[in-house]
Amino acid sequence: MSTVDMQPAADAPKRRAERPRLGPNYRKVYLATAFSNVGDGMAGIAYPWLASAITRNPLLVAIVAGVQRLPWLFFTLPAGVITDRVDRRKAMVSMDVLRGAFTVLIAFAVLGEQDVLPGPDELDTVVGTRTGLYLLLLVATLLLGCAEVLRDNCNQTFLPSIVAPEHLEQANGRIWGIESAANTFVGPPIGSFLLVAAFSLPFFVDAGTFFAAAALIALIPGTFRASRPEHASGGTWRDDLREGVRWLWAHPLLRAMAIILGVMNMASMLSGSVLILYAQDVLRVTPLTFTLMGFGFAVGAIVGSYAAPWLSKRLGSGTCLALTLWSGALTQVAVGLVSWWPVVAVVFAVGTMLGSTWNVITVSLRQTIIPSHLLGRVNSVYRFFAWGMMPIGAAIGGFTVWVVDLSASREMALRSVWFVSGVIHLGLFLVGRRLLTTERLEAARAAAIGSAAQPEG
Repeated sequence: MSTVDMQPAADAPKRRAERPRLGPNYRKVYLATAFSNVGDGMAGIAYPWLASAITRNPLLVAIVAGVQRLPWLFFTLPAGVITDRVDRRKAMVSMDVLRGAFTVLIAFAVLGEQDVLPGPDELDTVVGTRTGLYLLLLVATLLLGCAEVLRDNCNQTFLPSIVAPEHLEQANGRIWGIESAANTFVGPPIGSFLLVAAFSLPFFVDAGTFFAAAALIALIPGTFRASRPEHASGGTWRDDLREGVRWLWAHPLLRAMAIILGVMNMASMLSGSVLILYAQDVLRVTPLTFTLMGFGFAVGAIVGSYAAPWLSKRLGSGTCLALTLWSGALTQVAVGLVSWWPVVAVVFAVGTMLGSTWNVITVSLRQTIIPSHLLGRVNSVYRFFAWGMMPIGAAIGGFTVWVVDLSASREMALRSVWFVSGVIHLGLFLVGRRLLTTERLEAARAAAIGSAAQPEG
């Protein structure tokens, strides 16, 4: 097996110029993404319906969503240090294998309860909470979340080592596109049909997709351990972590971007954590219509992912980010007002189209301007702010519904979180339009590329 060591930033332009445009290694990553996201799409149907079959308490359902995101709050920073210390490819393979193993355990647990769990059309018969299965679901989602944190951080820091910087927006756009197609077009219908056939089936198939993804990444040759420059600090974990935190905090653009994204994700989780209850109790969906409604996410995300490089050049990257924040305010309020799931699907399409544009632009920017030997740590600090707020949003969402439900109707309680989220998005638009301008984004990109092109003195 050949060795592909990651070199210091000064050697990057020459090395990257010799690489193919995207190449066979990228195609393996692309296919692995497709497989794992088919499983994620099935899980996106199976896990919420499992939670709602175990309990109808909105706070307990929201806690499941919050626990799944909790590792982004407490494990993201250690994951960044790990990413910069290990072979990133091997870490991705290991995490996919672990996620497959955890999912198999859930599948067997559900199989054992399959005869007593209510079917998709019998959720109104749920009384109380199946405590044992609920606790197992919490533990499993927590472990899956930890593995996802490290795997995703390695994935984002791995991609710049196989794709040239000028092609990162294209590469990330295609990755986001196939994620969306597999996650919302392919996976959910399969998950719905498997769910109707047997509650445990989606979980068994989901486990298989993780193992398939691990096998594909394992086929990529080379060693992908970050090389440290001689002047870089090193030694203890605390030193490594402090270096990553200092670098991000000293970069005003990335610092503002991370905080804005964190608040935006928190606001989205206010409503997203109880989406399954909103869909069931207000929109009156079945597993099949819930899947069809989710196609709105897919259409918007695919269009946004592939259009992002063009939109970024045509409108300016800062304008695209502002449009994402503005659309978030409009779409959250719109969903809270309507009662027909096809309209919600259209609104989701609009929101996720611009949301995908945000992802492609900001991820590509980070991969370009953060030095290679710091990419894992700085990326993890960024995601600590960006994703660590999600479990907080989930808890606030579930608590808000529970409180409003005490003095208003169940329907109004479930609608209220959408309105609160919309107001927060509006505030973020007013702040982000001033801080995340096209001029600031392009200046940061140009400075990073210019610095990397200069030889070491």
